[in-house]
Amino acid sequence: MNVLSTPTSLFGNIRDYPFCPHYCEVAPGLNMHYVDEGKGKTILLLHGEPSWSYLYRKMIPILVEAGFRTIAPDLIGFGKSDKPIEPSAYSFEKHVTWLKALISHLKLTDINLFCQDWGGLAGLRLAAENEHLFATITASNTFVPRTGMKANEAFLKWRHFSQTTPHFHAGGVLQMGTVSRLSDEVIAAYDAPFPDDSYKAGARIFPKLVPFDGDDFDNQLPACDAAWKVLERWEKPFLTLFGDSDPIMHGAETYFQAKVPGAQGQPHRIIKGAGHFIQEDKGEELASTLADFIGS
Repeated sequence: MNVLSTPTSLFGNIRDYPFCPHYCEVAPGLNMHYVDEGKGKTILLLHGEPSWSYLYRKMIPILVEAGFRTIAPDLIGFGKSDKPIEPSAYSFEKHVTWLKALISHLKLTDINLFCQDWGGLAGLRLAAENEHLFATITASNTFVPRTGMKANEAFLKWRHFSQTTPHFHAGGVLQMGTVSRLSDEVIAAYDAPFPDDSYKAGARIFPKLVPFDGDDFDNQLPACDAAWKVLERWEKPFLTLFGDSDPIMHGAETYFQAKVPGAQGQPHRIIKGAGHFIQEDKGEELASTLADFIGS
């Protein structure tokens, strides 16, 4: 496997991200970066595409101050983690396996999962396949498809764009998915992991890996169906925090609320003024709400 590592110098001028880097070898020769701050109950923050743990910079200090150990990895292919250069090196199953390797390395138990976008596709499968390790789940602007479901028009447009645009601009994608106006400095921070196109194979392939009926690129619907069998009997606390301005995930929260037993009676919220990258628009509000939920 041919792997690139983004030069650390490209992260040197990023503000509001003072966290000490940690690394774990999740497969031979393949290193995953993660933030590990604070002490107490464990919160695992999983990002999506094409972001990285920088997306959680507003939330981490609040959660640490509230008394939680807060872990935010960069998925393989993103952030400070290694980046295989061949699209074929990435799969839905591998992302789950790599995250499981991180959890095993850190010997995590009683995990409180917060997951958004692809952090939910991989994270919810991870929790369903290792339910004994998880205490609570908070799903935010995410979903797991299952047999019989079709992609909505907004997602199909995004996937077409991701596979055809000659200029895959990570910072620009983050701006398209937020309500607030991002500064040039913030956009540059989202671009930092990808100094040229050779680093972007993982980011580009992600939308193609989302499985739907008649469009299951990597034959992952059976594994997603198995995850739903677990989620449909999941009685541990399950919270949904979705943005009111996310056309791709709009309405998905009601499916979780109807299907997951642990979602009954929870203080679900639609966050106003929040787009798909809800952590960027309303990170402080999310962190406070999450801390209250887990603390209760």
